[in-house]
Amino acid sequence: MRPEHIKEFSYHIAWRSRSRRPGRHKSNQRGMGMEFRGHTTLLSYPDPRRIDIRQTIRDPLEQIHVRIFNQKSVTPVFVLCDLSGSMQYGSSMQDGSTRKKIAIAADITQSVAQSAAHNRDLVGFIGFDDVVREDWLCALSTRPHMAIEMAENLKNYQPAEVGSTALIDTVRLLPRERSLIFMVSDFHMPISDLEDALVLMQRHHIVPMVLWDSSEYTDLPEFGITNVTDPETGAKRTLFLRKEYRNRILKSFADRRKAIENLFLRFDMQPFFVENSFDADQLSEYFHQYVAA
Repeated sequence: MRPEHIKEFSYHIAWRSRSRRPGRHKSNQRGMGMEFRGHTTLLSYPDPRRIDIRQTIRDPLEQIHVRIFNQKSVTPVFVLCDLSGSMQYGSSMQDGSTRKKIAIAADITQSVAQSAAHNRDLVGFIGFDDVVREDWLCALSTRPHMAIEMAENLKNYQPAEVGSTALIDTVRLLPRERSLIFMVSDFHMPISDLEDALVLMQRHHIVPMVLWDSSEYTDLPEFGITNVTDPETGAKRTLFLRKEYRNRILKSFADRRKAIENLFLRFDMQPFFVENSFDADQLSEYFHQYVAA
């Protein structure tokens, strides 16, 4: 997909970047910004353009004072993408095609990459299933085309019948510097595994992108026989559905959603649910509503 066809969203961070590279976020680095930080002597900060005449006149020691300002800086942005078997699930579109979760994850990745480029931020991509996938890694870069091209290939990727246990292993690939991380998954994984990973990622700002497909649980018949396959193990089962059994399945999904929400909120992370399609404008609204400027 060409960059001009990718829908961007607006985002901001709630902390001060430590990067020395100029960007668009508040930082604690001295520079040519507009945020006044204080005064110091010309010897400590030799920039004659910043001389403050009034402060210099007031100094009984007759030292020359300059104003110092904080610059705006970049921040690292990552997409952590679940490539497990359950991400191959998809529902039928009006044109007869199937729109899989993995393709929606690719749309999100392209939008993140293009939005990060607009903010002059660094962007990277890490794919994982039961292992960290070295064939689906994109190092941090100010140029988004690598992540965009990788995401375009991701749309046609066929996930294997594997799980997502390597989420915790992605931590070693993240920088020590606080980063903005879009965690893209359907989170059909043990809650305990997810919690262990979040504990190790607390220094970062996580945006959980929860990809669900409504046909997973709403299109079940109230009565009849249906075959189901666990996409992460390949195990097949034949179910005889009755109205009570169908209601139990619907309740289990509702309980699962609540458990996911409660876990993320314990870590002060508001989940963003994506059902059937990704809307960049809604993600912009998410940042306006839940992330302090």
